[in-house]
Amino acid sequence: MSITIALSKGRIYEETLPLLAAAGITVAEDPEKSRKLIFPTNQPDVRVVLVRASDVPVYVQYGGADLGVSGLDSLIEHGGQGLYQPLDLQIAKCRVSVAVRAGFDYEAAVQQGARLKVATKYTTIAREFFAQKGVHVDMVKLYGSMELAPLTGMADAIVDLVSTGNTLKANDLVEVERIMDISSRLVVNQASLKLKQAPLRHIIDSFARAIAQD
Repeated sequence: MSITIALSKGRIYEETLPLLAAAGITVAEDPEKSRKLIFPTNQPDVRVVLVRASDVPVYVQYGGADLGVSGLDSLIEHGGQGLYQPLDLQIAKCRVSVAVRAGFDYEAAVQQGARLKVATKYTTIAREFFAQKGVHVDMVKLYGSMELAPLTGMADAIVDLVSTGNTLKANDLVEVERIMDISSRLVVNQASLKLKQAPLRHIIDSFARAIAQD
């Protein structure tokens, strides 16, 4: 009975490795040195697939993977349908924030009933946040180089992930509001959990023990 684990490259992948090790799983190759997308592990019945961060919940929902590790930001945007979310793994921590170019009067721009142009790929998070403030937003959906939007006049503000804030500073942007803290969650396909209960429960319990020890 094979198990497929969906991960995304970068921080989530690196910070999931110790959790996999706690479950007795090591990935057989370094993804950074390979163009492959499917990687074997030391367990003959366990493999890892590498997908875009925003696609992890989709792969798990539709059975392309039995379980995966996804940032809370991706889960909120996806909606989390059909996913069992047993654990907050407390890894790949960052925050979703609003940023504007230095010198922009954000306070005046977000008065009740105001209209703001916001560039983001996190449209669900942004829309909900500004709706609670009573601010109307015109959303510009972008997938990268978010910092350019205020600098080119395409948007008044951006809603993006921030970890150190160095990229914002380098582009003369300032963080003006913190919307929410983000960490990564373990997500499991609900059908897989019924059909492959023993091996999946072993992974979930191993992850839980590893988090408790930190």
